[in-house]
Amino acid sequence: MKKLKLEIGLLDGLDDLKFGESPEKVEKSLGKPNEIEDIGDEGDEDLSTILWSYDNLGLTVFFEGKNNHVLSCFETDNEETTLFGKKVFPLTEDEIIVLMKENGLSQMDVEEEEWGEKRVSFDEALIDFYFQNNKLVTVNWGVFVNENGEIEEFDDLDDDE
Repeated sequence: MKKLKLEIGLLDGLDDLKFGESPEKVEKSLGKPNEIEDIGDEGDEDLSTILWSYDNLGLTVFFEGKNNHVLSCFETDNEETTLFGKKVFPLTEDEIIVLMKENGLSQMDVEEEEWGEKRVSFDEALIDFYFQNNKLVTVNWGVFVNENGEIEEFDDLDDDE
């Protein structure tokens, strides 16, 4: 198992792990998870979600699909995580907003969550930053996956490809 760089790849994955990959490939790269949880998907019989937790990496891996579960999302609280080459956890909310705008992402949504965290989302990149007491506590990013485990296209994405 090689060392993970923890570089967020918007709409792409994490380091060498790409969205749409199989659980087997993730396990080969990250090893066995500490915990596996099947959370289904309330109200949607077409999809179910399986979470793999890697406590030593501060990483949760999400697999979605129905007949074919594929890598669809990551969530991390690992202080070493980088985005556009910068460590994100030391950054303030304003600094993250500037970083995103400098990289062409300006469609932003901010909301106070029921559980008390503030969520700053950039929907065009499918990434959420969660703050508690003005400190970044988790980052969540991914893609949309259909019941067949195929990545769904999302408008406004990959304009530069």
